[in-house]
Amino acid sequence: MENKLHQQELAPENIKLQEHFSRLAETLIGSEIVKLGGEIREKIKQGEKIYNFTIGDFDPEIFPIPKELENEIIDAYRKHFTNYPAAEGNVDLREAIAAFLRQKEGLQYNTSEILVASGGRPLIYAFFRTIADKDDKIIYAVPSWNNNHYTHFVEGIHCEVEASAENNFMPTAADIAPHIKDAVILALCSPQNPTGTTFTRDALEAICDMVLEENSRRGEGEKKLYVLYDQMYWQLTHGDILHYDPVSLRPQMKAYTVYIDAISKCFAATGVRVGWAMGPERIMSKMKAILSHVGAWAPMAEQKAVARFLLQYNAVDDYLQQFKTEISLRLRKIYDGFMRLKKEGLPVNAIAPQAAIYLTIRVNATGMRTAAGRLLEEQKDVTGYLLNEAGIAVVPFYAFGASKDSSWYRLSVGACKKEEIDAMIEALSGALRKLK
Repeated sequence: MENKLHQQELAPENIKLQEHFSRLAETLIGSEIVKLGGEIREKIKQGEKIYNFTIGDFDPEIFPIPKELENEIIDAYRKHFTNYPAAEGNVDLREAIAAFLRQKEGLQYNTSEILVASGGRPLIYAFFRTIADKDDKIIYAVPSWNNNHYTHFVEGIHCEVEASAENNFMPTAADIAPHIKDAVILALCSPQNPTGTTFTRDALEAICDMVLEENSRRGEGEKKLYVLYDQMYWQLTHGDILHYDPVSLRPQMKAYTVYIDAISKCFAATGVRVGWAMGPERIMSKMKAILSHVGAWAPMAEQKAVARFLLQYNAVDDYLQQFKTEISLRLRKIYDGFMRLKKEGLPVNAIAPQAAIYLTIRVNATGMRTAAGRLLEEQKDVTGYLLNEAGIAVVPFYAFGASKDSSWYRLSVGACKKEEIDAMIEALSGALRKLK
């Protein structure tokens, strides 16, 4: 009888699982963007009209990859480039990247200072793993993309610098200075995701000078401070905006800077998965060792294709000219619409577009009430109101680490149809006019 009762207790339907996973797995924060994306997909599934400005990606029907790159990819597969690539990236691709950097950006890196992977993410992860130990200080601005998660991965100390609208949400040397002692990573991004804004020359020079001074102060046995410089969008500047980078401004920074770059954004090729890092050879070799165990290689055929495409300078220039024109047109039209609503007294604002595919917008409606009398008590209530009342989906800056009461948002035009912009602005206007 006892044995029968024991068997009943052990039956699967009677067991309460008490599984415990790693501390990392149990504490990793989910993506607010992914959560919002789920809500959007459900609304679209239900037949609602949604103006989706959330994704940092492209609709390939609107923004296809360059035809020359597409042809090179197809040709590479037809030539059966389907085996493993070199762990550090194929030499022909690294040679092409080195030549491209010299031609387009004036940066001098040899093939041993370049590491290829399947986009920027694994390279950023490998950099954090290479430089930081548990309880090392890591400085990054908020809002910014994913630095909080990478710092969590390595159990580093989060040194968050909340950038302000007055500086176009770009961190300054004065913002960074209080945290710099003993820090090992300073994560910078320009053009910035999520803001679409850039460093000025003076601002970046001041940061570089501070890093150089701090590293000269540190003793022989101390870790140095390294700059992670994410310039994924550097070729997508608009108007008279110029892109600046640490090593071009201060050649001494080459010893302390690792760049992250890729074809993902500048050629609308987010799914093609070819990215690269450039930096000191000793760091690249350590990052390579880490990634060799992860297996985050860019696919062989895509590597062969990108190696050939990057050297087609005229094709690259022609594509970028058309691509940037279309992106800039959308950003500027939406910005002008926001400025019109602001002039009409509605609680909105925006920062003039500078770069990337993003517009920084503001909807400052907390404390107001809907037509049904519901109080928009917190910024998340405003976010929900925009989605439910106007059908407008944008990503709040608090999804990028900014304070929960920040009224600023990232608006991405990667999937934006020009002919829908006026209707979107009118939907926003109508929704905001209902608030009291």
